[in-house]
Amino acid sequence: MPFATIGEENIFFSHSKSSERNDALLLIHGSGGSRRHWHDSLRNLPGIHVYGIDLPGHGQSRGQGRRRVEDYADLIESFVSELKLSRVTVAGHSLGGAIAQVLALRSPKWLLGLILVGTGARLRVAPDILDGLLNDFSNTVDLICSYAFGPSASASLIQAGHEDFLKNTPEVMHGDFSACHQFDLMGKVSKIAVPTLILSGSADRLTPVKYGEYLYQHIPGAKFSVIKDAGHLMGLEKPEIFVREISGFLFK
Repeated sequence: MPFATIGEENIFFSHSKSSERNDALLLIHGSGGSRRHWHDSLRNLPGIHVYGIDLPGHGQSRGQGRRRVEDYADLIESFVSELKLSRVTVAGHSLGGAIAQVLALRSPKWLLGLILVGTGARLRVAPDILDGLLNDFSNTVDLICSYAFGPSASASLIQAGHEDFLKNTPEVMHGDFSACHQFDLMGKVSKIAVPTLILSGSADRLTPVKYGEYLYQHIPGAKFSVIKDAGHLMGLEKPEIFVREISGFLFK
């Protein structure tokens, strides 16, 4: 799997090439995540180029994590430019969804559409998470995991998620959650003017369904679906339903 050099940072990404078309799906993970927070079946979706990026300081990417959503959006724009992508649908989970919204409001010519997963127009973070990530990292990761999965998530999936979060440094995780805490586009999302799919999990306790409902009510022409019994990491918990919803949006 390749790296892209952005400034002085080496950014790792997966690329599944299963189409001669130029259309691409770019997957942006959430706080403390990596491309692995997108199910294999989506990262290898037929009929489209799929790029799964590890944000700086995450997964196998080098560099430093950011503390502002806008700075991550800058990185994504540089990534798209470096790879010379021209027709891109951006899928963002949680923090990644915030990044996607910022990109949409910038209206780059290459952006075809948005898929907003487990995210909102504003993302407030509880003080015990923000403070705990720097002061009691391991127990705070336990707390995050207790909120991140729905009731049907398997013990093995929860354990894998827990191990993935612990691979981050406390500073990277804190930066991600701080970026979310500062994020607020509630007064601006009505200006998003690309086709948009919003996915929420009915059992998501980090970004409840009301967050998705707000986006649906304020983004013109948006489509909205709630995945039953799915938690915050709905794409890993309910991959068949999740991929079906995304495929229906991409290939309608």
